[in-house]
Amino acid sequence: MFNQHAKWLKVTRHIPWRRPIASLNYLLSSHVWRQDHNGFSHQDPGFIDHVVNKKAEVVRVYLPPDANCLLSCTDHCLRSRNYINVVVAGKQPAPVWLTMDEAIRHCTAGIGIWEWASNDKGAEPDVVMACCGDVPTLETLAAVDLIRQHLPELKVRVINVVNLMKLQPTKEHPHGLSDQDFDTLFTKDRPVVFAFHGYPWLIHRLTYRRSNHRNFHVRGYKEEGTTTTPFDMVVLNELDRFHLVQDVIDRLPQLGSRAAYAKQAIRDALLVHRQYINEKGEDHPYVLGWKWGEKTLVTSRRSSTEGDNV
Repeated sequence: MFNQHAKWLKVTRHIPWRRPIASLNYLLSSHVWRQDHNGFSHQDPGFIDHVVNKKAEVVRVYLPPDANCLLSCTDHCLRSRNYINVVVAGKQPAPVWLTMDEAIRHCTAGIGIWEWASNDKGAEPDVVMACCGDVPTLETLAAVDLIRQHLPELKVRVINVVNLMKLQPTKEHPHGLSDQDFDTLFTKDRPVVFAFHGYPWLIHRLTYRRSNHRNFHVRGYKEEGTTTTPFDMVVLNELDRFHLVQDVIDRLPQLGSRAAYAKQAIRDALLVHRQYINEKGEDHPYVLGWKWGEKTLVTSRRSSTEGDNV
């Protein structure tokens, strides 16, 4: 259905006597990161890759990071004509990061720096933390929170992508960023740790012509999963906050031995996570109760059954 409608739209858009028709809107809410009962057989975010194969004049892909952004994207899609819009957003309760006005501005731009989560204003960032999708955004912000606690001297820029097509050059897609604007956001030479909802290579495919592509490290779905907890799904695919912090440390050799304690804390946190879900069958209270700005991390080396280890 998608293939034929996309091809039909491409042709009919150039027939002058045809009036514009309402866009075909896909809302994908049962996504790969929540598999409480379906398991590995239902895990595949590859529809996004398939959509991106179609003509740029026809397809649009949006991954709103929270409920307000979802409302803004949906309003835009329902008002549009002659497109196929794909919106990917989970249906589980999740944090709201932006006010409605902020969400409208962010979704209109399609991509932007989240200043409230960054600390590089007025300086060059040491690392760029980019995210696209609701679950990757949550894990990226949790990773940035950990970096602030354990490596506060690092200058971190947080970039959120709502409109996936913004990553393409303007000559490839009408929504794409110019090379100059892309370099302004992602820099020309700083490491970029990119947390993505789908298969990682799609981000590489969309950005391979950019000047800083060689410094892009993308985390996403890597065909790992089972019937398990939501957070364990991201851990299995190494998209979780702890692996993202490790990625940052590994790409900043100038940290040297200063990063030793941070790496040890991250390693211990992963061990506690594994032990806790094996014993309890649910995510650790640290994960379930995390909020932006709270100074908590698994630090105790006791058994996770001995009270609160966060």
